[in-house]
Amino acid sequence: MTLTMTQEPLLQVRDLRIAFRIDKHNTFEALKGISFDVPATGTVALVGESGSGKSVSSLAVMGLLPAQTTVIDPASSIRFAGRELLGLPLREQRALCGKDIAMIFQEPMSSLNPVFTVGFQIGEVLRLHMGMTKRAARARTLELLHEVGIPDPQRKIDAYPSQMSGGQQQRVMIAMAIACEPRLLIADEPTTALDVTIQKQIMDLIARLQRERRMAVLFITHDLGLVGEIADRVIVMRHGEVREEGAAGQVFGAPADAYTKALLHCRPSLDARPLRLPVIDDYLGGRILPDQMPDQVQRARGTTPDDQPVLVVNNLAKSFWLREGLFGKREFKAVNDVSFTLGRGKTLGVVGESGSGKTTVGLTLLRLHRASGGSALFEGRDLLAMSDREYQAYKRRIQIIFQNPYASLNPRFTVGQILLEPMRIHGIGADEMERTALARQLLGRVGLPDAAYGRYPHEFSGGQRQRIAIARCLTMRPEILVCDESVSALDVSVQAQVLNLLQDLQDEYGMSYIFISHDLSVVKYISDQVMVMHHGSVVEMADSDTLYRDPQHPYTRSLLAAIPRGVL
Repeated sequence: MTLTMTQEPLLQVRDLRIAFRIDKHNTFEALKGISFDVPATGTVALVGESGSGKSVSSLAVMGLLPAQTTVIDPASSIRFAGRELLGLPLREQRALCGKDIAMIFQEPMSSLNPVFTVGFQIGEVLRLHMGMTKRAARARTLELLHEVGIPDPQRKIDAYPSQMSGGQQQRVMIAMAIACEPRLLIADEPTTALDVTIQKQIMDLIARLQRERRMAVLFITHDLGLVGEIADRVIVMRHGEVREEGAAGQVFGAPADAYTKALLHCRPSLDARPLRLPVIDDYLGGRILPDQMPDQVQRARGTTPDDQPVLVVNNLAKSFWLREGLFGKREFKAVNDVSFTLGRGKTLGVVGESGSGKTTVGLTLLRLHRASGGSALFEGRDLLAMSDREYQAYKRRIQIIFQNPYASLNPRFTVGQILLEPMRIHGIGADEMERTALARQLLGRVGLPDAAYGRYPHEFSGGQRQRIAIARCLTMRPEILVCDESVSALDVSVQAQVLNLLQDLQDEYGMSYIFISHDLSVVKYISDQVMVMHHGSVVEMADSDTLYRDPQHPYTRSLLAAIPRGVL
């Protein structure tokens, strides 16, 4: 897209400084004087890790920052179409935001009201901002649902958010955002939690709407692959400051800032599998010079007939029974006839869209779901057929890292208590002193300081919490580790650190991984073999290099075609 840069920008942010009050005497400076423009019909991307100030910038534009705790420098300025937004009276602000400026939030289930139908919620926007009658608003809502690709809009208009998939919920959010034909659309991480195919559909939809409606788009993300496909200009942020700004091709083709280079090289590539992924500190700490490429020595992956099997799964099945009508019920086959062999010291990647059965396979193998059929042989014994008492001895040998480190750690326990509890239950360590020493040793092993031992989970970042979850698993010295979307919620730099840690642990202890993910670039990097699931069944399985080079099944090909390749 060619931008006419001589036109006055639609959005002008100048020297924006924002701090948040921590207590009576202290504040935290979230933005440190950032400036940028968004042209009237262009797409600008704000890129950076969590805590960089991306979302704070967008919320400031929308006027959604909490007034009681927010301190904005009087010299700061946010102008929209020549109109100053900072200090705008609340009534004028409400009239502007939602009509001329609209926002798509990251998590649709937190943004959509669960007690109202989606039709009511979209219609409410039209009635408030456009003055439409209920009948006119309903007719326009049907048009919007059709425009954003909701199937059967006549029926879906009366559905509740919980009755729609994640991708459909995000489409409803987009329909709500474009309902009043805004001049500026802010998209704050709109595809973070979505599968790669749904992600591509949403990105294509936003790009199409932007072209057809000639909107300006401010796109906020930490996924550089997406940025390369949608943005005209890129602004790289870190710690509340702009580190680099320029045309997308220039920033990604010839980045000038060491931090930008680090972000680009942290993410696994489809074309290479280095022994270790570089991390931010490698560049900013001087271990990799800014004008150098990271180590390109490749790690060999794949399986051989000589691999020693550690887990043999045959015809695994899991069904759920759903209510239908007043007394009826129907069977939903979440996993159907899944078989695979996991080699010792190897990684099996499991990919597929939401609802494909990936997570159900992992939870069933750990007996967190009761299997409906099949077997899982570990050292010749069927884990699924054991009594609870027999299985107790095997619990510590097969463990799981859950997707959400915020929900999987007890907020009332210190890190030390979190690590000691499983050791006490399984009788690991001769006494409390030995267990404490092991817990502290494991903290160092996962890259956390000894001081973390006495702190609580809320005092850590998402990446650090995931390291605590890994350390908790390691206290039991498992032989099989199920990683259920364990890096999907992390920034690319933190993701690289966790992937390096998992690889180090596999090299050192010979652990075997079942790595469940919808991020196909990460799966290729870490997996020896990949299993593709669709509607509960395995549609293809092959060594990772073979599958990515020559996929056989149409569904596999559609997944690979949807991978963002803007900067890869």
